[in-house]
Amino acid sequence: MALTDPLGDMLTRIRNGQRAKKDSVLSPASKLRASVLEVLQREGYIRGFSEDATGAHPQLRIELKYFEGEPAIKHVARVSKPGRRVYSGSKELPVVRNGLGITIVSTPRGVLSDAEARAHNVGGEVLAEVF
Repeated sequence: MALTDPLGDMLTRIRNGQRAKKDSVLSPASKLRASVLEVLQREGYIRGFSEDATGAHPQLRIELKYFEGEPAIKHVARVSKPGRRVYSGSKELPVVRNGLGITIVSTPRGVLSDAEARAHNVGGEVLAEVF
């Protein structure tokens, strides 16, 4: 069966892994997924990730982060979906939980958090929101 939303699948794997108190989860590798994971790591939502090429297809091993037994990510949701793409200019980027969360944006300068996109004055496709 073909996967229609690979990024949504990765975010769901992270959400399910944290609910099951896993140390790490695996997701098929791609450049977009790796870019989103870099943003999550920079912002402190995951401990890290690495490419695991032991099988036939390369995979990303995502190390989940917990604070006092609670997951670092309370909520993760896909905003722009295959059936409905959501774009935003740099001035109209959504603010998540009054700045306590982040929005992940795909811009011409790469995948950035909302604060980085505002600093570079670029907009783009709103991929996900995390807090």
